[in-house]
Amino acid sequence: MSVRSACRRVLALLPALLLFVAACALAPQAADAAPLLQPGKKSLYQRVVSHPGAVLRRDADSASPIVKDKVTPFTVFYVYERRNGHLHVGTGLREAQGWLAEDKSTAWNQSLTLLFTPRTGRDPVLFFREEEDLKDLCSANDMESRLKTLLAQAASGKLEAGSPVLASEPAETQGAVDEKRFYLMPILGMSEPFDDVKFLNVASIDPGTGGTEGSDGPPKTGIALVMDTSISMKPYIDQSRDVVRQIYDQLEKEKMTDNVGFAVVAFRSSTTATPGLEYTSTVVSDFATAKDRAALEGRLAQVQQATVSSHDFNEDALAGIHDAVEKLSWGNYSSRLILLISDAGPLRSDDPYASILLGPAEMNDLARQKGIWITALHIKSPGGARNHAYAEQSYRTLSRLSGNRSNYQVINAPDAATGARQFGTVARTLAQGMVSMVKNTAAGKIMTRPKDEAASKNPEDQARQLAATLGYAMQLQYLGAQRQNRAPSVVNSWMADMDLARLAQGSQSPNVEVAVLLTKNQLNDLSRQIRTIIDNAERTKKTDSRDFFQGILSASTQMARDPNLPTQGKSLAELGILAEFLDGLPYKSDVMLLREEDWYRMSIGEQTAFINRLTSRLARYEEYDRDRANWESFGQDNAGDWVYRVPLNMLP
Repeated sequence: MSVRSACRRVLALLPALLLFVAACALAPQAADAAPLLQPGKKSLYQRVVSHPGAVLRRDADSASPIVKDKVTPFTVFYVYERRNGHLHVGTGLREAQGWLAEDKSTAWNQSLTLLFTPRTGRDPVLFFREEEDLKDLCSANDMESRLKTLLAQAASGKLEAGSPVLASEPAETQGAVDEKRFYLMPILGMSEPFDDVKFLNVASIDPGTGGTEGSDGPPKTGIALVMDTSISMKPYIDQSRDVVRQIYDQLEKEKMTDNVGFAVVAFRSSTTATPGLEYTSTVVSDFATAKDRAALEGRLAQVQQATVSSHDFNEDALAGIHDAVEKLSWGNYSSRLILLISDAGPLRSDDPYASILLGPAEMNDLARQKGIWITALHIKSPGGARNHAYAEQSYRTLSRLSGNRSNYQVINAPDAATGARQFGTVARTLAQGMVSMVKNTAAGKIMTRPKDEAASKNPEDQARQLAATLGYAMQLQYLGAQRQNRAPSVVNSWMADMDLARLAQGSQSPNVEVAVLLTKNQLNDLSRQIRTIIDNAERTKKTDSRDFFQGILSASTQMARDPNLPTQGKSLAELGILAEFLDGLPYKSDVMLLREEDWYRMSIGEQTAFINRLTSRLARYEEYDRDRANWESFGQDNAGDWVYRVPLNMLP
């Protein structure tokens, strides 16, 4: 069978994908038979994926009659029995459907899948026929020139018959993969031939669900200013008015009055701690284009800095971001950007007056799930010197793209006047970059990928680099949605987890991020377990009692665990307190590795920080549960069997 033919057949994958709905689900009720459990597991079943050319037979014999020929490549089967080099398999949890030759399958017992990272400074991902083909390229002295040839061939759609490359992510002239489409890249195998670079054996499929409808005309870009309006911010509030007015003037001059909208959200801190602050966060104005600029400009003119100081140097920036994400009318805008402006960090997670449970990492995940890019403009003034390191770390996390890349921008403010001028220049540069992207797209001009440059120390140069990177990535994202771009359909291939062009130059930038496919039932189970850990951590922290783990085990009786199990020297993961599907994943968190003696060695502050991290993660799971747009049902009526791609870094 040709690769092209196999790819076409993979697209007809919807029935096979019904299996994913029960990827690691609990045991079926009232079933006549059950698949084999994975060794040492109580609720996880053995699964395999079929190879091209696989068939199902009536018996465990290669001469037995065929009951299903032309099995769709990459069908996922549960294993009910193993005999004579054959597997008794079925696509559901109730019965087997036939016997599959074991050598026509690959084990896939973990629900690991990959997501493409944003196209900020990386080339399209190439999918190779064999691991050796990829290793040969990465070991070659002329890697850069060979890679350019392969990328050019892939972009032209003219991959030669003997090419080591099977397929490619869409080229920049086509746009990125539509991020609203539900695609899967299950990890079937992995090697690490070079330091910190993994080669991944994957299947890439697109079941054809969850896409967005293409739209005519250029993208509409929404820019939300999320402004700190505390007592020190008057010069920056004034500059924001000037920036908005100047961009509106430019849009009118360019006859683009309906293509870019501004919105404004203002934040301070807790009105419970300081009633005179008037508000914690408020929407000053929803989106308004240049045609409707008068209303927004009028409301923005009324924004003033606070007249009293907050209870802490940090302000409730995450409340402002949350309001911008959840309360603004983003629906009309295909490209979405938040500009956060503050001279302080967000309230710490242990601050009793913090109004938002989500931390910076969880807030970033929420915004990205909704297609919103966050850029943090951090004003560094002498008065906040002690706070700078904390604020920078928080805002880098909040504006993270992938790996260690983030949309974080420093505004140097040795004095208020200098800081305000620099802020005005930076904000104007970023906004103009968005306008330029819209203008280029409207003219049918594909933007050139920004060159990799050493990070400038000049904030204005940094802003230009950031604007170019964001504009390029947003255009690719828009084109991908407009054209409803799919992930490439490849039955079996190898790829690097890092951008090959950057590897050739001695640096690294992630191509993909790992996610875990969870059902609603699994996510609810995980949430219950996290809540149990939080409740017992809070209890033992307050009472100084020495039964932290015993309390967790006692509360976990619904999972048939022994509350008298010895806990000394054992971690939460070893005690089986956390969900089984976390076992064996390619990461170990401080939660999973926590032992009872570790807990009692922590200071009160460290215990509080641990509890707050879990509370933030739990709040994100509740957001996942409400995020109907990104749950995939694959026709299943039972919502508990729907699936969601949870980023690996969002697990406890």
